[in-house]
Amino acid sequence: MRFCLSGASGFLGTALAAHLRERGHEVVRLVRGSEKGPFESSWDPEAGRIDQQVVDATDVVVHLSGAPIAHWPWTPAYRRELTESRVTTTTTIAEAVARAPRPPVLLSGSGINAYGDDQGSTLLDETSPRAPGFLGDVVERWEAAASPAADAGARVCFIRTAPVLDSSGGLLRVIALPFRLGAGGRLGSGEQYFPVVSLRDWLGAVAHLAETDDAAGPYNVVAPEPSTNAEFTRALARTLHRPSIVPVPAFALRTAMGGLATLALGSLRAVPMRLEEAGYVFADRTVDEVVATALGSR
Repeated sequence: MRFCLSGASGFLGTALAAHLRERGHEVVRLVRGSEKGPFESSWDPEAGRIDQQVVDATDVVVHLSGAPIAHWPWTPAYRRELTESRVTTTTTIAEAVARAPRPPVLLSGSGINAYGDDQGSTLLDETSPRAPGFLGDVVERWEAAASPAADAGARVCFIRTAPVLDSSGGLLRVIALPFRLGAGGRLGSGEQYFPVVSLRDWLGAVAHLAETDDAAGPYNVVAPEPSTNAEFTRALARTLHRPSIVPVPAFALRTAMGGLATLALGSLRAVPMRLEEAGYVFADRTVDEVVATALGSR
């Protein structure tokens, strides 16, 4: 199939482009600068500019653009950017999909915080209701921006992604450093559920949704067996052969990170119910398997 990919220069986008090509698909990358070859297409989402001919010729659009969540500090201006960068880019792509004579599939990036910032030990699947919280509000507006594509009859999937772990980039590089130095430990009480997924399962899930003709709606992309932050911490320390003895108090995280501490201290016990119902088989089901795969020891 022919794919069109936004956010192609990021950690996930770079890996996905390579993965799709390995599966025999053609990938056109949406870029904000000048095009450097036949498999790049320039776009300006803030101005609503995108090459309609590229979208018309596409089978699947995968949309991953948006300002990074893992940014400090979360000033009021950056909170606006977090939201608007997702809404604006999604609107531009969804409207282009809607204009296509044969609307392509739209796989739109989303977040596991769709269910709120902190839901304790409540089991969360795709039927769970939303809850108040900044990131939950961001996800609600982000997904709503894809409405033009769905209204035009396109098959739309929302990829509600948990933190994706791999040694090549992303969150793991930041988290693993203190452990490598022997100064790692749980965050806060450690009792909060900390959803994660391996890069290979994230890639496999996205490709599976693209290739499954009846897949539509939200999908939690998260390892099937939920783990707490303490369990994640122990798995990381064990795989790195390092101690896990320096806990970080919740008040210290909130003081140092402000709103960003929500990502570390909020509890989301999410499961990939609909993804498994759609036939996807996870390679890494437990936090031990996710961490071992991410660090290349499995």
